[in-house]
Amino acid sequence: MAVTRAKKVAQVEKLGGELKNASSMIVATYSKLTVTQDFELRKALRPTGAKYRVVKNTLAERAGKGTKVEQALKNLQGVTSIAYTEGDPVALAKALAKYAKEHPEFTFKAGVVEGRAITVKEIESLATMPSKEELYSKLLFLLNAPAQRLVTAMNAVGRNLAVVVSQGVEQKKFKEA
Repeated sequence: MAVTRAKKVAQVEKLGGELKNASSMIVATYSKLTVTQDFELRKALRPTGAKYRVVKNTLAERAGKGTKVEQALKNLQGVTSIAYTEGDPVALAKALAKYAKEHPEFTFKAGVVEGRAITVKEIESLATMPSKEELYSKLLFLLNAPAQRLVTAMNAVGRNLAVVVSQGVEQKKFKEA
């Protein structure tokens, strides 16, 4: 069933509005995926806050004009799907890379992270990076470690004095006054 011109314009406007807010996007090809496999992919992307669309190449290119993800949508060929997010690009890349490993018919074409175009190799390396939460926890640990060592050293003086006095009392080293 052919899509009318008015429907195409509406699809382009809707997708364009969503892509304006997107900071990161991964373009992929999904040839030979079944409906069940497509549903699994969408289900895997839900926790990341990403959106996934199967798009026509020309409509995607028109929708991407004037957005941060415009360069990844130019000159697309073949079957195309896009996954985009306003949130963490690492979570999106991890979810897609995991899915691509399980389903070899799903492959990457291009990507954009924070407005910068990235290659397929960069998408795969992005998927191996720790998430924002993991990086925050490591940073907080590094910031907290010196203060924790200082408190430990300050407590050690009192503790060591108490141990010395306790041993002196046990060994009756102190004279009664």
